[in-house]
Amino acid sequence: MLPTDTSPYSKISVRQMSEHYLNHPTFGLLSRLCRVDEFRSLFTTLYAQRLFFLITTSPEGIQFEPVTRADAKLMVENQMRSLRRVGSDTDQKNLQHIYKRTFSQ
Repeated sequence: MLPTDTSPYSKISVRQMSEHYLNHPTFGLLSRLCRVDEFRSLFTTLYAQRLFFLITTSPEGIQFEPVTRADAKLMVENQMRSLRRVGSDTDQKNLQHIYKRTFSQ
C-alpha cells in the first residue's frame, strides 16, 4: 500500500530512509555512518562496526582509507556539531542515534 498525503509516512524524508552500502574488496559490506564533505564519507563494517574507512570518490575512482576508531568518532562528532549549527533537527537526531549505536559499545 502506497502512503497518501495523510499517511505519517509522507512526512518522512528520503534522506532519513536511505542507507548507503559499499562493498570493500577485503572486508565485505560497509555501511555509511555520515558524509564528511562533498567527496568523502565515513563507512564502517556492516556487522561488527569495528573497522572504519574514509571513502573518497573522485573521477579516478574510489579510494578506501582506513581510520582508527578514535578518528572515526571525532569525524562523527564534528559532523554533529556542524549539523547543530546549520542542519535540520531531524538530521542531527539521526546522526546522534548512529553515534550512540556505533560508539557506545
